[in-house]
Amino acid sequence: MNLRSHLQEGHVIPAQPLALDAQRKFSERHQRAITRYYVAAGVGGLAVGVHSTQFEIREPQHGLFKPVLELASRTIDEELARKPRPFIKIAGLCGRTPQALSEAETALGYGYQAGLLSLGAFKQDTEADMLEHCMRVAEAIPVVGFYLQPAAGGRLLSYSFWRKFAEIPNVIAIKIAPFNRYQTIDVVRAVVESGREDLVLYTGNDDSIVVDLFTPFTFEVRGQPVTRRIDGGLLGHWGVWTHAAVNLLNEIKHARKSGSIDAAWLDKAIVVTDMNAALFDSANKFAGCIPGILEVLRRQGLVPSINCLNPHEVLSPGQAEELDRVCRAYPQLIDDEFVAAHRDVWLA
Repeated sequence: MNLRSHLQEGHVIPAQPLALDAQRKFSERHQRAITRYYVAAGVGGLAVGVHSTQFEIREPQHGLFKPVLELASRTIDEELARKPRPFIKIAGLCGRTPQALSEAETALGYGYQAGLLSLGAFKQDTEADMLEHCMRVAEAIPVVGFYLQPAAGGRLLSYSFWRKFAEIPNVIAIKIAPFNRYQTIDVVRAVVESGREDLVLYTGNDDSIVVDLFTPFTFEVRGQPVTRRIDGGLLGHWGVWTHAAVNLLNEIKHARKSGSIDAAWLDKAIVVTDMNAALFDSANKFAGCIPGILEVLRRQGLVPSINCLNPHEVLSPGQAEELDRVCRAYPQLIDDEFVAAHRDVWLA
Protein backbone atom coordinates (compact mmCIF):
# COMPACT_ATOMS: atom_id res chain seq x y z
CA MET A 1 0.00 0.00 0.00
CA ASN A 2 1.28 3.46 -0.89
CA LEU A 3 0.81 5.51 2.28
CA ARG A 4 0.59 8.87 0.53
CA SER A 5 -1.96 7.70 -2.04
CA HIS A 6 -4.05 6.06 0.66
CA LEU A 7 -4.11 9.23 2.76
CA GLN A 8 -4.87 11.40 -0.28
CA GLU A 9 -8.09 9.46 -0.81
CA GLY A 10 -9.38 11.08 2.40
CA HIS A 11 -10.27 8.94 5.40
CA VAL A 12 -11.67 8.96 8.89
CA ILE A 13 -8.76 8.17 11.22
CA PRO A 14 -9.84 8.06 14.87
CA ALA A 15 -7.49 8.76 17.75
CA GLN A 16 -7.91 5.69 19.93
CA PRO A 17 -8.99 6.07 23.58
CA LEU A 18 -7.80 3.84 26.43
CA ALA A 19 -10.17 1.36 28.11
CA LEU A 20 -9.71 1.08 31.88
CA ASP A 21 -11.89 -0.80 34.33
CA ALA A 22 -13.27 0.41 37.66
CA GLN A 23 -9.87 -0.21 39.30
CA ARG A 24 -8.06 1.75 36.55
CA LYS A 25 -6.61 -1.47 35.15
CA PHE A 26 -6.17 -1.93 31.41
CA SER A 27 -9.09 -3.87 29.93
CA GLU A 28 -7.79 -5.76 26.91
CA ARG A 29 -11.27 -7.05 26.11
CA HIS A 30 -12.75 -3.58 25.82
CA GLN A 31 -9.69 -2.17 24.09
CA ARG A 32 -10.05 -4.87 21.46
CA ALA A 33 -13.74 -4.06 21.11
CA ILE A 34 -13.01 -0.39 20.43
CA THR A 35 -10.56 -1.33 17.68
CA ARG A 36 -13.05 -3.75 16.13
CA TYR A 37 -15.68 -0.99 16.22
CA TYR A 38 -13.45 1.38 14.25
CA VAL A 39 -12.58 -1.21 11.62
CA ALA A 40 -16.23 -2.23 11.24
CA ALA A 41 -17.23 1.43 10.93
CA GLY A 42 -15.08 1.73 7.80
CA VAL A 43 -12.23 3.94 8.96
CA GLY A 44 -9.12 4.24 6.82
CA GLY A 45 -6.65 4.01 9.67
CA LEU A 46 -6.15 4.32 13.40
CA ALA A 47 -3.87 6.49 15.54
CA VAL A 48 -2.71 4.75 18.73
CA GLY A 49 -0.64 6.03 21.63
CA VAL A 50 -1.72 9.62 21.01
CA HIS A 51 -3.37 12.26 23.23
CA SER A 52 -6.71 10.43 23.38
CA THR A 53 -4.91 7.23 24.36
CA GLN A 54 -3.44 9.20 27.31
CA PHE A 55 0.22 10.16 27.24
CA GLU A 56 0.54 8.58 30.72
CA ILE A 57 0.64 5.09 29.15
CA ARG A 58 4.38 5.75 28.78
CA GLU A 59 4.98 6.22 32.50
CA PRO A 60 6.89 3.31 34.11
CA GLN A 61 4.22 2.69 36.76
CA HIS A 62 1.70 1.98 33.98
CA GLY A 63 3.93 0.44 31.30
CA LEU A 64 1.13 0.41 28.74
CA PHE A 65 2.73 1.90 25.63
CA LYS A 66 3.88 -1.42 24.17
CA PRO A 67 0.82 -3.48 25.22
CA VAL A 68 -1.61 -0.92 23.80
CA LEU A 69 0.24 -0.62 20.48
CA GLU A 70 0.66 -4.38 20.14
CA LEU A 71 -2.99 -5.17 20.91
CA ALA A 72 -4.35 -2.56 18.49
CA SER A 73 -2.09 -3.71 15.67
CA ARG A 74 -2.88 -7.39 16.19
CA THR A 75 -6.62 -6.73 16.39
CA ILE A 76 -6.56 -4.66 13.20
CA ASP A 77 -4.72 -7.47 11.40
CA GLU A 78 -7.24 -10.04 12.61
CA GLU A 79 -10.20 -7.96 11.49
CA LEU A 80 -8.72 -7.08 8.10
CA ALA A 81 -7.83 -10.72 7.45
CA ARG A 82 -11.57 -11.32 7.09
CA LYS A 83 -12.14 -8.38 4.73
CA PRO A 84 -8.83 -7.09 3.41
CA ARG A 85 -8.55 -3.41 2.45
CA PRO A 86 -5.94 -0.65 2.67
CA PHE A 87 -5.45 0.66 6.20
CA ILE A 88 -2.81 2.80 7.87
CA LYS A 89 -1.61 2.24 11.43
CA ILE A 90 -0.20 5.40 12.99
CA ALA A 91 1.64 5.38 16.31
CA GLY A 92 1.96 8.43 18.53
CA LEU A 93 5.60 9.39 19.15
CA CYS A 94 6.49 11.58 22.13
CA GLY A 95 9.40 12.92 24.09
CA ARG A 96 12.89 14.12 23.25
CA THR A 97 14.73 12.59 20.31
CA PRO A 98 16.03 9.40 22.02
CA GLN A 99 12.56 8.59 23.36
CA ALA A 100 10.83 9.34 20.05
CA LEU A 101 13.32 7.16 18.16
CA SER A 102 12.82 4.33 20.64
CA GLU A 103 9.05 4.61 20.27
CA ALA A 104 9.41 4.64 16.48
CA GLU A 105 11.40 1.42 16.65
CA THR A 106 8.72 -0.15 18.83
CA ALA A 107 5.96 1.01 16.50
CA LEU A 108 7.67 -0.36 13.40
CA GLY A 109 8.17 -3.67 15.19
CA TYR A 110 4.43 -3.90 15.78
CA GLY A 111 3.57 -3.13 12.16
CA TYR A 112 2.84 0.58 12.31
CA GLN A 113 3.60 2.41 9.08
CA ALA A 114 3.90 5.99 10.34
CA GLY A 115 4.38 8.07 13.47
CA LEU A 116 2.31 11.06 14.61
CA LEU A 117 5.07 13.23 16.04
CA SER A 118 4.22 15.21 19.17
CA LEU A 119 6.42 18.21 19.90
CA GLY A 120 5.13 18.70 23.44
CA ALA A 121 8.56 18.02 24.93
CA PHE A 122 10.04 20.99 23.04
CA LYS A 123 8.06 23.85 24.54
CA GLN A 124 11.19 25.79 25.54
CA ASP A 125 13.35 24.93 22.53
CA THR A 126 14.06 26.91 19.39
CA GLU A 127 12.24 26.01 16.20
CA ALA A 128 15.59 25.06 14.71
CA ASP A 129 16.06 22.48 17.47
CA MET A 130 12.55 21.18 16.83
CA LEU A 131 13.21 20.83 13.11
CA GLU A 132 16.40 18.91 13.82
CA HIS A 133 14.39 16.55 16.02
CA CYS A 134 11.77 16.08 13.28
CA MET A 135 14.44 15.29 10.69
CA ARG A 136 16.05 12.71 12.96
CA VAL A 137 12.76 10.94 13.62
CA ALA A 138 11.78 11.07 9.94
CA GLU A 139 14.95 9.16 9.11
CA ALA A 140 13.56 6.28 11.18
CA ILE A 141 9.85 6.26 10.25
CA PRO A 142 7.44 8.11 7.93
CA VAL A 143 6.21 11.10 9.91
CA VAL A 144 2.82 12.71 10.26
CA GLY A 145 3.39 16.23 11.57
CA PHE A 146 1.20 17.44 14.40
CA TYR A 147 0.24 21.05 15.11
CA LEU A 148 -1.29 20.60 18.56
CA GLN A 149 -3.17 23.43 20.23
CA PRO A 150 -1.54 24.91 23.37
CA ALA A 151 -4.55 23.98 25.55
CA ALA A 152 -3.77 20.30 24.91
CA GLY A 153 -0.03 20.55 25.44
CA GLY A 154 1.20 22.03 22.16
CA ARG A 155 2.77 25.40 21.36
CA LEU A 156 2.45 28.07 18.72
CA LEU A 157 4.68 27.55 15.68
CA SER A 158 5.56 30.01 12.95
CA TYR A 159 4.87 29.87 9.24
CA SER A 160 8.65 29.54 8.80
CA PHE A 161 8.69 26.37 10.91
CA TRP A 162 6.04 24.69 8.78
CA ARG A 163 7.68 25.85 5.55
CA LYS A 164 10.92 24.15 6.58
CA PHE A 165 9.11 21.16 8.03
CA ALA A 166 7.44 20.59 4.66
CA GLU A 167 10.87 20.13 3.10
CA ILE A 168 11.64 17.01 5.17
CA PRO A 169 11.34 14.21 2.58
CA ASN A 170 9.89 11.49 4.81
CA VAL A 171 7.09 13.68 6.15
CA ILE A 172 3.98 12.20 4.54
CA ALA A 173 1.19 14.24 6.13
CA ILE A 174 0.35 16.92 8.67
CA LYS A 175 -2.44 16.83 11.23
CA ILE A 176 -3.52 20.45 11.62
CA ALA A 177 -4.96 20.91 15.11
CA PRO A 178 -4.27 24.40 16.47
CA PHE A 179 -8.02 25.11 16.74
CA ASN A 180 -7.25 28.45 15.11
CA ARG A 181 -7.93 29.68 11.56
CA TYR A 182 -4.83 31.86 11.30
CA GLN A 183 -2.51 29.02 12.30
CA THR A 184 -4.36 26.55 10.07
CA ILE A 185 -3.74 28.87 7.12
CA ASP A 186 -0.06 29.07 8.05
CA VAL A 187 0.33 25.32 7.67
CA VAL A 188 -1.59 25.01 4.41
CA ARG A 189 0.21 27.98 2.86
CA ALA A 190 3.57 26.57 3.92
CA VAL A 191 2.80 23.25 2.25
CA VAL A 192 1.49 24.93 -0.93
CA GLU A 193 4.52 27.19 -1.21
CA SER A 194 6.88 24.26 -0.61
CA GLY A 195 5.58 22.62 -3.79
CA ARG A 196 4.99 19.35 -1.93
CA GLU A 197 1.93 17.98 -3.72
CA ASP A 198 2.60 14.61 -2.08
CA LEU A 199 2.34 15.99 1.46
CA VAL A 200 -1.20 15.22 2.63
CA LEU A 201 -3.24 17.48 4.90
CA TYR A 202 -5.60 16.15 7.57
CA THR A 203 -7.71 18.17 9.95
CA GLY A 204 -7.37 17.80 13.67
CA ASN A 205 -9.40 20.95 14.27
CA ASP A 206 -12.26 19.30 16.10
CA ASP A 207 -14.00 22.68 16.34
CA SER A 208 -14.22 23.15 12.55
CA ILE A 209 -14.23 19.69 10.98
CA VAL A 210 -16.78 20.28 8.24
CA VAL A 211 -15.47 23.72 7.33
CA ASP A 212 -11.91 22.40 7.04
CA LEU A 213 -13.02 19.59 4.74
CA PHE A 214 -14.92 21.91 2.41
CA THR A 215 -12.54 24.86 2.27
CA PRO A 216 -10.39 25.42 -0.83
CA PHE A 217 -7.13 27.05 0.26
CA THR A 218 -5.72 29.06 -2.66
CA PHE A 219 -2.35 30.86 -2.65
CA GLU A 220 -0.22 32.37 -5.39
CA VAL A 221 2.97 30.47 -6.14
CA ARG A 222 5.34 31.90 -8.77
CA GLY A 223 2.54 34.04 -10.13
CA GLN A 224 0.01 31.20 -10.39
CA PRO A 225 -2.89 30.31 -8.06
CA VAL A 226 -2.50 26.94 -6.40
CA THR A 227 -5.38 25.35 -4.49
CA ARG A 228 -5.14 22.66 -1.85
CA ARG A 229 -7.76 20.96 0.26
CA ILE A 230 -7.66 19.11 3.53
CA ASP A 231 -8.28 15.50 2.53
CA GLY A 232 -9.52 13.81 5.68
CA GLY A 233 -9.44 13.90 9.45
CA LEU A 234 -7.31 12.43 12.22
CA LEU A 235 -9.48 13.34 15.16
CA GLY A 236 -10.25 12.61 18.76
CA HIS A 237 -13.85 13.57 17.96
CA TRP A 238 -14.01 10.68 15.50
CA GLY A 239 -13.12 8.25 18.29
CA VAL A 240 -16.87 8.25 18.99
CA TRP A 241 -19.90 8.17 16.71
CA THR A 242 -17.40 6.77 14.21
CA HIS A 243 -19.79 5.04 11.83
CA ALA A 244 -21.71 8.31 11.49
CA ALA A 245 -18.39 10.12 10.90
CA VAL A 246 -17.51 7.78 8.02
CA ASN A 247 -20.91 8.48 6.46
CA LEU A 248 -20.41 12.20 6.98
CA LEU A 249 -17.00 12.23 5.29
CA ASN A 250 -18.34 10.21 2.35
CA GLU A 251 -21.16 12.75 1.93
CA ILE A 252 -18.66 15.61 2.03
CA LYS A 253 -16.44 13.97 -0.57
CA HIS A 254 -19.45 13.42 -2.82
CA ALA A 255 -20.53 17.05 -2.42
CA ARG A 256 -17.03 18.30 -3.22
CA LYS A 257 -16.91 16.24 -6.40
CA SER A 258 -20.29 17.55 -7.51
CA GLY A 259 -18.91 21.09 -7.60
CA SER A 260 -22.06 22.45 -5.96
CA ILE A 261 -22.08 22.76 -2.18
CA ASP A 262 -25.48 23.25 -0.60
CA ALA A 263 -25.74 25.96 2.06
CA ALA A 264 -27.21 23.34 4.38
CA TRP A 265 -23.65 22.19 4.98
CA LEU A 266 -23.08 25.38 6.97
CA ASP A 267 -25.84 24.28 9.32
CA LYS A 268 -24.27 20.83 9.64
CA ALA A 269 -20.88 22.39 10.35
CA ILE A 270 -22.37 24.15 13.37
CA VAL A 271 -24.06 20.95 14.51
CA VAL A 272 -20.78 19.02 14.46
CA THR A 273 -19.00 21.80 16.35
CA ASP A 274 -21.80 21.94 18.93
CA MET A 275 -21.41 18.20 19.47
CA ASN A 276 -17.68 18.65 19.87
CA ALA A 277 -18.15 21.40 22.43
CA ALA A 278 -19.96 18.90 24.66
CA LEU A 279 -17.59 16.05 23.90
CA PHE A 280 -14.36 18.02 24.35
CA ASP A 281 -15.60 20.23 27.19
CA SER A 282 -14.74 23.50 25.50
CA ALA A 283 -16.53 25.41 28.27
CA ASN A 284 -13.79 24.33 30.67
CA LYS A 285 -10.77 24.73 28.38
CA PHE A 286 -11.00 21.07 27.27
CA ALA A 287 -10.35 19.71 30.77
CA GLY A 288 -12.88 16.91 30.24
CA CYS A 289 -12.05 16.00 26.64
CA ILE A 290 -10.73 12.47 27.30
CA PRO A 291 -13.41 11.59 29.88
CA GLY A 292 -15.99 12.98 27.43
CA ILE A 293 -14.88 10.55 24.74
CA LEU A 294 -14.92 7.68 27.22
CA GLU A 295 -18.37 8.65 28.51
CA VAL A 296 -19.90 8.23 25.05
CA LEU A 297 -18.23 4.83 24.66
CA ARG A 298 -19.31 3.84 28.18
CA ARG A 299 -22.93 4.68 27.43
CA GLN A 300 -22.68 2.52 24.33
CA GLY A 301 -21.26 -0.37 26.37
CA LEU A 302 -17.84 -0.36 24.68
CA VAL A 303 -15.77 0.58 27.75
CA PRO A 304 -16.42 -0.30 31.39
CA SER A 305 -15.66 3.11 32.89
CA ILE A 306 -14.55 6.66 32.13
CA ASN A 307 -11.52 6.27 34.36
CA CYS A 308 -8.25 7.79 33.21
CA LEU A 309 -4.75 6.94 34.38
CA ASN A 310 -4.65 10.42 35.88
CA PRO A 311 -7.38 10.28 38.56
CA HIS A 312 -7.86 14.04 38.29
CA GLU A 313 -9.12 13.75 34.70
CA VAL A 314 -12.89 13.57 35.10
CA LEU A 315 -16.02 14.93 33.48
CA SER A 316 -16.54 18.60 34.21
CA PRO A 317 -19.69 19.75 36.04
CA GLY A 318 -22.53 19.83 33.52
CA GLN A 319 -20.61 17.96 30.80
CA ALA A 320 -22.74 14.81 31.06
CA GLU A 321 -25.86 16.93 30.64
CA GLU A 322 -24.33 18.59 27.59
CA LEU A 323 -23.70 15.16 26.08
CA ASP A 324 -27.34 14.29 26.79
CA ARG A 325 -28.41 17.45 25.00
CA VAL A 326 -26.42 16.97 21.80
CA CYS A 327 -27.36 13.30 21.53
CA ARG A 328 -31.04 14.22 21.74
CA ALA A 329 -30.68 17.15 19.36
CA TYR A 330 -28.63 15.46 16.63
CA PRO A 331 -29.54 11.75 16.46
CA GLN A 332 -28.50 11.61 12.81
CA LEU A 333 -24.86 12.09 13.84
CA ILE A 334 -24.64 9.42 16.53
CA ASP A 335 -24.38 5.69 15.91
CA ASP A 336 -25.89 4.01 18.98
CA GLU A 337 -27.93 1.59 16.86
CA PHE A 338 -24.89 0.52 14.84
CA VAL A 339 -22.91 -0.13 18.01
CA ALA A 340 -25.78 -1.97 19.70
CA ALA A 341 -26.15 -4.29 16.70
CA HIS A 342 -22.50 -5.40 16.82
CA ARG A 343 -21.26 -4.75 20.37
CA ASP A 344 -21.57 -8.32 21.64
CA VAL A 345 -19.49 -9.64 18.78
CA TRP A 346 -16.82 -6.99 19.29
CA LEU A 347 -16.66 -7.80 23.01
CA ALA A 348 -16.47 -11.57 22.50
